[in-house]
Amino acid sequence: MTVFGDTDGTPPEFRRAIASLRSVTLRPEVQLDEAPAPRQLAPYSMALTADVVVADEDLATGRLVVLHDPDGPDAWAGTIRMVSLVQADIEPEAAADPLLPAVGWSWLIDALDARNATYGAASGTVTRLAEESFGLDREPTAKVEIRASWTPHDEDLGPHLSAWSDVLCQAGGLPPVPPDVAILPNRSR
Repeated sequence: MTVFGDTDGTPPEFRRAIASLRSVTLRPEVQLDEAPAPRQLAPYSMALTADVVVADEDLATGRLVVLHDPDGPDAWAGTIRMVSLVQADIEPEAAADPLLPAVGWSWLIDALDARNATYGAASGTVTRLAEESFGLDREPTAKVEIRASWTPHDEDLGPHLSAWSDVLCQAGGLPPVPPDVAILPNRSR
C-alpha cells in the first residue's frame, strides 16, 4: 500500500481513521494506490484506487473515498463517510439476469458483515451495462458498476477497506477468501 500523505492540521479522528488503513494487508491481486481526493464533498478527504490484476489482466477496478466532516451531516449519521465505486467486465448473459443488481448489492453488504465492519446509512446503486455493436466485428460486452456509500460506526476503517477489496475481487470473478484465512503473497511479482 502506498504511504498516505501528510495529515498535519487534520482532526485527530480523521488522522486515526486514515492511519487504520495503513495496517491492512490485501490480497496480492489487488493493486492499491492513493489518488487525488475530491475537495468539494467534505472538509477532509482521501482517496484510493485499486485494480484487481491476474496474469496481467485487469479484472476489476475501483475507487474508495474517505470523507470527514466534523459537523456530521444529517444524511451521513456520523462524521466519516465511505464512498466507493467498483467496476468489472461481466459476461453479457449475466447483464441480462434480473437478479444481478440485488446480487451486486449483496456482495457489498455481505463483505462488510463478514469483515465485522460496523456501519450504517448504506445506500447506492448497481448498474449493468450491455453493449452490442452492429456493422462492426465486435463481440457483445457487459459491465457491472457498484456505487455505494456508508457511514462507519468507528474510526477503524481497516475492515471497511478489506470489505471493499473483497467486493472488487468478487466483481472481478475471483473466489472469496474467508477473513480468517491468510493469503500468501504471489512470488512472481
